Amino acid sequence: MRHRGPSLIRTAAFAISLAYGAASLVARPHAGATPASAPTYAHDVARVLNAHCVQCHHPDGPGPFSLLTYEDARRRARQIARVTARRYMPPWLPDPGHLRIVGENRLSPADIAMFGRWASAGAPEGDPRDAPVAPVFGAQWQLGTPDLVLSVNDPFVLRAEGADVFWNLVLPAGVADTRWVRAMEILPGNRRVVHHANVLLDRSGMGRARDREFPGPGFPGMDIEIASNRFEPDSHFLFWKPGTPALVEPPDMAWRLEPDTDLILNLHLQPSGKEEIIAPSIGLYFSERPATRVPMLLQLEHDGALDIPPGDAAFSVTDQLTLPVPVTVLGVYPHAHYLGTRFEGSVRLPDGTVRPLVTISRWDMNWQGVYQFADPLALPKGAVLTMRWVYDNTSANVRNPNSPPARVRAGNRATDEMAHFWVQVLTTRPEDRLVLQESLMRGRLQKYPGDFVALANLGSALQTEGRLNEAISFLRQAVAARPDHAPARNNLATALRAAGRIDEAIAEFEETLRRQPSYLDAEYNLGTTLLAAGRTAEAIARLQHVLQEHPSDAAAMSDLGAAYAVAGQYDDAVPMLQHSLQLVPANAQAHFNLGLIAATRGEMQAAAAHFEAALRLEPDNKEIAQALREVKEH
Repeated sequence: MRHRGPSLIRTAAFAISLAYGAASLVARPHAGATPASAPTYAHDVARVLNAHCVQCHHPDGPGPFSLLTYEDARRRARQIARVTARRYMPPWLPDPGHLRIVGENRLSPADIAMFGRWASAGAPEGDPRDAPVAPVFGAQWQLGTPDLVLSVNDPFVLRAEGADVFWNLVLPAGVADTRWVRAMEILPGNRRVVHHANVLLDRSGMGRARDREFPGPGFPGMDIEIASNRFEPDSHFLFWKPGTPALVEPPDMAWRLEPDTDLILNLHLQPSGKEEIIAPSIGLYFSERPATRVPMLLQLEHDGALDIPPGDAAFSVTDQLTLPVPVTVLGVYPHAHYLGTRFEGSVRLPDGTVRPLVTISRWDMNWQGVYQFADPLALPKGAVLTMRWVYDNTSANVRNPNSPPARVRAGNRATDEMAHFWVQVLTTRPEDRLVLQESLMRGRLQKYPGDFVALANLGSALQTEGRLNEAISFLRQAVAARPDHAPARNNLATALRAAGRIDEAIAEFEETLRRQPSYLDAEYNLGTTLLAAGRTAEAIARLQHVLQEHPSDAAAMSDLGAAYAVAGQYDDAVPMLQHSLQLVPANAQAHFNLGLIAATRGEMQAAAAHFEAALRLEPDNKEIAQALREVKEH
């Protein structure tokens, strides 16, 4: 019988943002002769604007004005020349000369010089017939009509004044079967105040529970802990920021959307001076092709080292991870706040060679993003991923949120700081993901001894690997750190049961429910453990209660049917097992139990049919094969 042993997956909201300088009007230049060598809008300027600028600067786009037409561009010719010469526009943080990045939006020196010459020449239009066809905008969804649109039932009302708001809206997926998502689009609902949006997958119900704790839709927070029923390393960059194209996954890397999954839309909002209505939607595009490659996010961070004194112009924080297995790097995401000035992400190879992944000499929180590599980088076992952040907490930093400068520590507010570097990788073997998780959590414990998240995640990884004694040790430490944390205590109980320590497991399940009576995973696990211990009547009562609270729980139906069968209540067992198979046909245990009941009743033909069905699902199961032989010989 199966166990639900949750592991904690710590997720950090991706603060990806966009801001604009104030628009300044440029008067139409006086009529006059245009130098023959001067660039024109039609022949030169429109090509560059279409490639680098209009994805934001179009009607109803996130930019403060449009640059789709000649008249649009002419009015702002001098401003275009000025902001491109300073490389303020188009916004692109990574330094040149490293790995090629998908969608790199960097102007060449020749393009920048061309804008300057065009503005100086009076912004001539040239022959309109030479102009390239302008991109077409205006469709609500970039990729066409989604297969599924998720929208909030009640919009969130953003207050008029105050600091940045980090708010989470819970959108149940409501799918009947597991689906594979090849692309996702986010409509933020109010582009003026949505700084960025990020999606987290919640299969635990945590988001719904948090939602109920607060009036109105959603709940606050930026850094969120989600307790999962299993170690789930599949990690995708599911984000939106103004001007970004819809995210389409490679054909073999669609992400999994299961029934009862909620999408938590994490929003970074900036008050505008008046109340704003936030009513976002998420569009999902399905694939019939299951994923064959599963990415994993590795987080380098050292927030615990952030204690930046006022007046320090070069405070630095570092972290590193030695890879215990070979990986292929797909992309990276560095994240800090307003005091950050420089970022260096690199890898040191086993031969001592250092290869930069991404370097940002002029960090700007308002323009950060996820950087996916055009050519994924293969790294060997023993390579060392490193990060280094530099912060400026002086008045010379024009983005410093404190005036005068104040001491700044780690936190979720925009006035706090962070030191993060996310690296998305693929492993060679599925089991290598657990090895990476173990390495990450052991590294975290070196930085933060006694850290609950690291203890819980490490215990879960070790339990999945079958290293039960080690897992129990770390999970006991996690429970000692947070005695009321039901998922961690439930996980400890499942590890104890797997180790054959049934009485201890039952005691931990009971203690979990004493502290959190509504935690159904613990009640389900307690019911199946009581059944294994021969306490059938108690098991039936527990499993009945799980189904009262969650009537579509096929696993609880199957196990309750098994408990009825053990108690000799065949008339109750058979419909329960049959119903579980209607929900999940690929349940070998339910077929096996129905076969046993049929054989007990002397219905050998029916018994053989169920055993054959079970054996097709589990061809190596010797117990099923033996039962089938016996009924055929009868």
